[in-house]
Amino acid sequence: MNQNILFQFVEWYFVDQTRLIFGALKNLLKFNLNYFSIPELLKTLFSPWRRYNISYGRGFDIKRFFEVLVFNVLSRVLGAIMRVFLIIIGTAIEVIIFFLGILAIFFWLLLPILLILGLVFGLRQIIL
Repeated sequence: MNQNILFQFVEWYFVDQTRLIFGALKNLLKFNLNYFSIPELLKTLFSPWRRYNISYGRGFDIKRFFEVLVFNVLSRVLGAIMRVFLIIIGTAIEVIIFFLGILAIFFWLLLPILLILGLVFGLRQIIL
């Protein structure tokens, strides 16, 4: 607490706030992962779409057997296609969030330097 106010500001800006920004980025990445349910989609990749599944019924009828088989296979293929599509979209947004977060942190760390340079060049323009 007996530090100079400049050192307190530097510690707050470059340590505390940068840690907070990293935490916010981590939370955004977790939110996106949960929003698109990517782990759950991977676990249920070949499950039927919207749980559309027909029972084979009692007895054996060859026509009914192949109708149900084709429908159930198509339901699983459709489910896999939709889930892969959602996984790709979720992963792409995850990558975008990551790179925008890194860019925000980089900008946050450069902001004091840009502010000082802007003041120096601005004062230089006024003086000259």
